[in-house]
Amino acid sequence: MTVYQYKAINSHGKSVKGLLEADNPKALRANLKKQQIFVTEIKESSAKESQFNFSLSQQRMNKRVKVDEIAVLTRQLATLLKAGIPLVDSLSVLTDQTENGKLKVILGNVKQQVNEGRSLADSLKEYPEVFSNIFCNMIMAGESAGALEIVLTRLADFTENQARIMSKLKSAMMYPMVMIGVGAIVLGLLFTVVMPKITKIFTDMKATLPLITTILIGISNFLVHWWFLVLPFTIALIYGTYHFLFKTEKGRLFFDTMILKTPLFGPLTRMAIISRFAKTLSTLIASGVELLKALDIVKNIVNNKVIEKVIENARQEIREGESIAVPLKKSKEFPPLVVHMIAVGEKSGQLEQMLNNISNAYDSQVDAKVSALTSLLEPLMIVFMGIVVGCIVFAILLPILQMNELIK
Repeated sequence: MTVYQYKAINSHGKSVKGLLEADNPKALRANLKKQQIFVTEIKESSAKESQFNFSLSQQRMNKRVKVDEIAVLTRQLATLLKAGIPLVDSLSVLTDQTENGKLKVILGNVKQQVNEGRSLADSLKEYPEVFSNIFCNMIMAGESAGALEIVLTRLADFTENQARIMSKLKSAMMYPMVMIGVGAIVLGLLFTVVMPKITKIFTDMKATLPLITTILIGISNFLVHWWFLVLPFTIALIYGTYHFLFKTEKGRLFFDTMILKTPLFGPLTRMAIISRFAKTLSTLIASGVELLKALDIVKNIVNNKVIEKVIENARQEIREGESIAVPLKKSKEFPPLVVHMIAVGEKSGQLEQMLNNISNAYDSQVDAKVSALTSLLEPLMIVFMGIVVGCIVFAILLPILQMNELIK
């Protein structure tokens, strides 16, 4: 196939240009005409231009698409469809106004596939790194039920809510991570720059040093003389630990179990997971997805192996005729109040509403817990860093004070 550069006019009367592969100019015109794009000028692209534009396209495709961008896109698409604009035209509008290069390319490809008769859900499934499994399944349910704009509105609400929760959790973790990084740099400078100079003074004086000072000097000497072994060993240890905890089934299960049992972060993590579980399941059921399929989707978005196993067991028991509340109660991973509300929702036929109430309640608790945890972590980290640095300063000053006393 040959790469052609073209200039054209779209269905809205706007001038557009781009590159496209085709067997010949006639095939290119026919392909673009299907998308209601009418060519005014075509010329064959040189190899150098093709390579440059391919590299530019690759750079665009490597850009990250944020969750809030997907939320805005979803709400805009719902608004356009509610206004009576056809799907292909709505996708054209969104493609033109999107600033993210990767998302623009993806929307252009999706629009082309939809124009050729493919469903929107199947077209979006080609890009799993941007559109999640739950996103595509809800779109499929909306298309099947003929209520795509309603499902898109619910999906926009859901995506915005998930982005808000994740943003708060990241904000809560940011301060301690920064403090740990700064603390590591300070300690590294103390042990590798300050301590060796102090050690030389003590060695010249041949003074008897306190135990804490001897230990710190030993650590400093080890880091200064064996850094070429310490550095690769530390990197290997971090990489190995990361690979075990996040890339292996046993490691991930161990990590997720420990997270849920951690005094401060455990309850917060559990609340966030339950909120995500309830909101997602409620949204899927409201969108017409049947319960077993909905649970299969929810299982993949809770992001915790312990809860994932509980949902899978619940799914199997529901298949055998059990209610959803019973296996959740057996697991003891869901609070009694949540199990009770789900049971009441099943009996009254208002499971969707009950799940939504659970999600709203836990969202409020997550907000309160994150605020309290952020307020608590700041003074705790400052006190911890103060104690560590204070111990090092004390270890340095103690022998100096002792020598001053001897001199007097």
